[in-house]
Amino acid sequence: MDYGLRFSDPAKYARALRRAHELVIAGVPRPEIPVPLAESWRRSMALGISPDQHSPRHLHDPSEVHQLRREHRLQRVMPALQDLLADDSSSGRHLLVLTDAGGEILWRVGSREALRRADRLEFSEGADWSEAGIGTNAISVALVTGGPVQLFSAEHLVRAHHDWACTAAPITDPLTGALLGVLDVSGPLDTISADTLRMVRCAVRVAESLLGTSDGGASLGASSSVRASRQAVRRPGVAVSALELLGDHPAGVFADGSRVPLTLRRAEILALLDSRSQGWSAEELAYELHGDAGTPQAIRTEMFRVRSMLGDAVESNPYRLAAGLVGCSDSGRVLRLLREGRVGEALEAYTAPLLSRSGVLAVQLLRDQLDMAVGAAVRTSGDAGLLMRWLSTDMGAADFEAVEALGQILGRGDARYLAFRASSAIA
Repeated sequence: MDYGLRFSDPAKYARALRRAHELVIAGVPRPEIPVPLAESWRRSMALGISPDQHSPRHLHDPSEVHQLRREHRLQRVMPALQDLLADDSSSGRHLLVLTDAGGEILWRVGSREALRRADRLEFSEGADWSEAGIGTNAISVALVTGGPVQLFSAEHLVRAHHDWACTAAPITDPLTGALLGVLDVSGPLDTISADTLRMVRCAVRVAESLLGTSDGGASLGASSSVRASRQAVRRPGVAVSALELLGDHPAGVFADGSRVPLTLRRAEILALLDSRSQGWSAEELAYELHGDAGTPQAIRTEMFRVRSMLGDAVESNPYRLAAGLVGCSDSGRVLRLLREGRVGEALEAYTAPLLSRSGVLAVQLLRDQLDMAVGAAVRTSGDAGLLMRWLSTDMGAADFEAVEALGQILGRGDARYLAFRASSAIA
């Protein structure tokens, strides 16, 4: 079986898995199904779990789970895990789940739609997601193996779970080595990627670092390693107020004045979102950023990370900036000032090219459009001072039309005109 299809064509890969699943359940060995997975299926069925089973075993009522949470050590790290991995926005598609050491679900975080999907499977607080509780799944495999795991579609024993992709990893007590619980991220098949596993493992490391502090994680800023991790995620209750996309150090700016640096790829995505109010599909963004080699899954992974860092700055279906962030980038401010006829202020705000390190064609076109908009406004202003300021920037240094406009104002023999004319020829 072509494992690469799991990410490039999840629907096709799921169909192949389901065929193999039916054969193995019927007693026909299939080489594409790993032996440990098939053994887990057999153990689960020996424990009385049927592939057609719908309901897991329920150990506690929701009211009892609230008390279990208060007494559990993972209570202290749940806020950090939620900041790192949860998406409870209206467009969120995946579910964050945290269990105890036996596989009982203690916490769930997700959008209303994600929670409704989970409720149909009784994937809820108090349910036992061990092998004995509902058969082979990512949580049960993490409990058995003691390591991180991804389970996709028909790798789950129960057929009702075949539309899900799940990534899980155990959390251990750094002081005693004892298993405390399992962190799981689950959602529709197209939400999974190789990066999902890396993010879950990273979140587990953060949780274990917090648990290893002198106060057991009660203070989320206790260690430098945790502080560094927290700096890369959203600030609870603090909204993103602006995007800095000009120059080569893009960042998101929060309402409290703090900044979070953006990787070039995430800044490129945000620049594209900033350029089109009707939004973009994952497929469109994948093509613009990666060409024919782009995949929607890669975009969804980046959006997952953007939300982890910037909160609800991006909406889905289609992807677009949240209403409060529309027009709040520094490049957007330049355009807004131009539309208002405030050319001098626009020129002052235009401090550097748009994402100057980006080689993506779509971003280059946006960069050129911004150059042309500013240049055209300056040239038609009839203001020699603005023309000279524009020609003194990296963006306007090669604007020969602006040089000629300056010559018409100052005269062809003016030394300033001649100096800019020589500079533009060199540029």
